[in-house]
Amino acid sequence: MAAVSTLPGGPVRVATIDDCSQLLRLWGLLFGEDVAYEPWRSHAREWFANFVGEPSVAHFPVIDIEGQIVATAVGTLELGVPNPHCPQGRTVRLANVITLSEHRGYGYGTLLVGDVVEWAQSISADRVDLSATPEGQRIYEKAGFVLTSAPRMKLVL
Repeated sequence: MAAVSTLPGGPVRVATIDDCSQLLRLWGLLFGEDVAYEPWRSHAREWFANFVGEPSVAHFPVIDIEGQIVATAVGTLELGVPNPHCPQGRTVRLANVITLSEHRGYGYGTLLVGDVVEWAQSISADRVDLSATPEGQRIYEKAGFVLTSAPRMKLVL
């Protein structure tokens, strides 16, 4: 049985495999993707199935109101080379934080970010990293996140 705590407006709990279709819908909205676009969805479905039951490497908190997931976040453990900024090389990546527009303003994003941070502490992570949109930046700043001077770069393969 997943842990549940009561919040104003509904419970927060850890996602189960049965939540996959709802999470895929939310993740699609987050990235502005057409929900019919299949390649990423099939990979995400398989990835979620592999990690949903692995709390030592991934965490999927959701806010569920009457059976509908209205907000979610994802925390994943990334192992890297230990360094002065990450002594054990254990970084949690916070991603896919989204609340359906009609449920915004209730603090759900803040609760989910806090939940992932607590999970990161419970697995002895050194830090939590994220990429913030301008809309989400204030939530992260309130939680203690700071901008870094390191530019973020990527190479799409």
